[in-house]
Amino acid sequence: MRTVFRSLADAAATDDFGPCALTIGNFDGVHLGHRTLLKQTERIAAMHGWRTAVLTFDPHPTAVVAPERAPQMLCSMQERLRLLENAGAERIMVLPFTQQIALMSPEAFVRQVVIESLGGHAVIVGQNFRFGHKQKGTPDVLAELGQRFGLETHFLAPVAIRGEVVSSSAIRRHLAAGNVSRAARLLGRCFSLEGEIVSGRGIGSTQTVPTLNLQPGSEIMPGNGVYISAAEDLENGRRWQSITNVGTRPTFDGHGVTIETFLLSPFDGRTPERIRLEFHRFVREERKFADAQALKSQIFKDVTRAKSYWRRLEKLQPANVGLA
Repeated sequence: MRTVFRSLADAAATDDFGPCALTIGNFDGVHLGHRTLLKQTERIAAMHGWRTAVLTFDPHPTAVVAPERAPQMLCSMQERLRLLENAGAERIMVLPFTQQIALMSPEAFVRQVVIESLGGHAVIVGQNFRFGHKQKGTPDVLAELGQRFGLETHFLAPVAIRGEVVSSSAIRRHLAAGNVSRAARLLGRCFSLEGEIVSGRGIGSTQTVPTLNLQPGSEIMPGNGVYISAAEDLENGRRWQSITNVGTRPTFDGHGVTIETFLLSPFDGRTPERIRLEFHRFVREERKFADAQALKSQIFKDVTRAKSYWRRLEKLQPANVGLA
């Protein structure tokens, strides 16, 4: 069971964070590269009887030091914490990233944050890890500081999948292009959005097909288009195969991006209040149709394609699908 801390003072005061093997990073999306770091951290912690710990930041450091370059986040902090726990983290420090933290020298960061506050006995990071004021903390600097302070340091090579290095920025590029399948390959799971179900304009229920309208909690969304998807009720775990449109509803001269999901099977009980929406496969680009009837006809074609996808998937891995 994870324990989350929101300040260095709390971690130091409870004496419950360390001794630990600590991995450090933004962990946006908790992709396969991050999970490799967690696995190595867990292995080192087990060897010494330490805790498996994570230090992450909120907001993203770039939002403080160069806000014009701040990336859109792949998942909310709540989702990040859930994924980190699933990957083996026992202790998680969500450090508020402030100007004061940004100005810390590499030496001060290692001594005050890693060792004194968090009880770090080993640090596990990627070979491209940078830290401290103006990112002066390189792997070589961290290794030298580790020797000085008696801190184990481990540096992992980048993880590559089919010749592509796994990174949050690469995943963002694939999502922007609508390539959710390739994003899933780097994530090690389908990209998903979580959020509340909100009221739409009522067009679906009266002119095309009824949909669930999602208000996502994360900052990034897949590029506009139609996707094969799966929806999960976050309250009780009900799951449905579905098809989702991300876009501006050009047939109805819509404004602003919406996320509308049509379930491939009916659900019993009340409409879910919060769902997790998984994006499995790109179907087609969003486009403007002559009228609502033409759009409705296309939606049913999209549904047929989605049902075919799920049938094929169930034949390949029946034990892992389990959807209505």
